[in-house]
Amino acid sequence: MKYVTCLLKSTFCLIACVGVLFYSNSAIAAEKIVFKYGIFHATVPVSELTTLAETGEVSLRLNFFLSQAHKDPQTVRNTLRKEVTASPVLLDRALNNPIGEFLLDQIGQTIHTPSDQANQQALRSAVVLSAQQDNKLSLIEILQNYPNQEVDVEGKRLADTYNQLSLLAERLQNLLP
Repeated sequence: MKYVTCLLKSTFCLIACVGVLFYSNSAIAAEKIVFKYGIFHATVPVSELTTLAETGEVSLRLNFFLSQAHKDPQTVRNTLRKEVTASPVLLDRALNNPIGEFLLDQIGQTIHTPSDQANQQALRSAVVLSAQQDNKLSLIEILQNYPNQEVDVEGKRLADTYNQLSLLAERLQNLLP
């Protein structure tokens, strides 16, 4: 039971939320994020979020959206950049079983494809790809590696989802020998 609880909490950390349908690098990658915050929807290029994460610079469009959502750009930057250590092999195993699929479904309520189909595969792929190079993943990497050109993100749920995913990754690391 402890393992199940651990997986549930940690898998949420793997989202943002928000890879490819196959575990390989693909020409298809997220180009824009559609943030949904209540009735407010805003489309932001991934490149603008990347700039915010890397330099702290906020575009006019992103600044408008963040002010409408009452979000501090520095807090968003910190959330995008926060890294979690995780083995891609362990992530793949943890996300390819019924518990992992359940968790991917939960995360898919926050970060999902515009059609709301193939969310599990897309999230699993984005998470595993994000950890492949350096055994670390961050929300900005997950969004960059999402296998669809457009990613829908439910803003009100994002912080809670990210916190739960962080817990999952930490607990998964505790299971390593």
